[in-house]
Amino acid sequence: MQKNNAKQVQLSHGGGGKEMNRLIKEIFFNAFDNPILRSEEDAAVLHFDGNLAFTTDSFTVAPLFFAGGDIGKLSIAGTVNDLAMMGAEPQYLSCSFIIEEGFAIESLKTIVSSMASELKKSSARIVCGDTKVVPKGCADGVFINTSGVGRILNSGISVKNLQLGDKIIVSRDVGRHGAAILMARESLALESELTSDCATLWPIVEQLIAANIDIHAMRDATRGGLSAVLNEWASASEVGIEVIEDAVPVCDAVKGLCELYGFEPFDLANEGTFILAVPDASVEATLEIMQRFCHCEQSAVIGQVTDTRQGKVVLQTPCGSQRYLDVPQGELLPRIC
Repeated sequence: MQKNNAKQVQLSHGGGGKEMNRLIKEIFFNAFDNPILRSEEDAAVLHFDGNLAFTTDSFTVAPLFFAGGDIGKLSIAGTVNDLAMMGAEPQYLSCSFIIEEGFAIESLKTIVSSMASELKKSSARIVCGDTKVVPKGCADGVFINTSGVGRILNSGISVKNLQLGDKIIVSRDVGRHGAAILMARESLALESELTSDCATLWPIVEQLIAANIDIHAMRDATRGGLSAVLNEWASASEVGIEVIEDAVPVCDAVKGLCELYGFEPFDLANEGTFILAVPDASVEATLEIMQRFCHCEQSAVIGQVTDTRQGKVVLQTPCGSQRYLDVPQGELLPRIC
């Protein structure tokens, strides 16, 4: 097969001809190769057994490359994590690229390689996709849309399923992704090796499901961070949630950035941190599994579900006072995912 020697994406790469065929075969098919994708049909033919979870997301992060990941890794982890948070085993993904004319071929290869590496962590497969090339100035490098389906292994997980007395557990320190994107965007040279928490969460969730942990609710704390998740839960389940501020793990670098910019660490985005609500009887087993087998050494109980102030999240401060932890407002960090 003739090699594509172009160093930048050209409009002809989206024209449906020889150039587009070479781009798809040499970059996408080489990275995502599997029998379903290789069949080259207009639609993937899939087989399912049981209830399914289905999700879709689009990724427009700026910058495209950041400490701890890139838009490719983010697109796979983000979609797989949405399935995992519903107790679903990720199985099949679609992937569509919108690429700006002039985008570097080597950068595209790096992004696709990151996607292929991240797919291996969940054994999910990309089985269909689409590529569009738009004129220069009509996009910002590359945008990616991914959709995913998975088989539900635990059907009791829901934002409406929180119960009185449930304990709230966070898997690790919060705010890393938003802070890492801010550092990359502003070219901040702080004395810190802060990286995004971008990661696939299915291996952790799979262990919890296999151990029959009674998970009432579970959510990855992406846009809006911890604050958005807990407020959504309180509203959907019509309960109150109390959070101990000192119990929430936040690394020093994120604290420093929040002090510098006036942000709340609980509002910053995460891409590999999730929140669980489990009954008190399941807390010890949950933490043991997460800390021993899943590299979640910082996982901790940060609060509980109450029958007071329904629909509200109350933060217990270190000085003994209380305040509402509200849903984030306004634009904190544009294009974090």
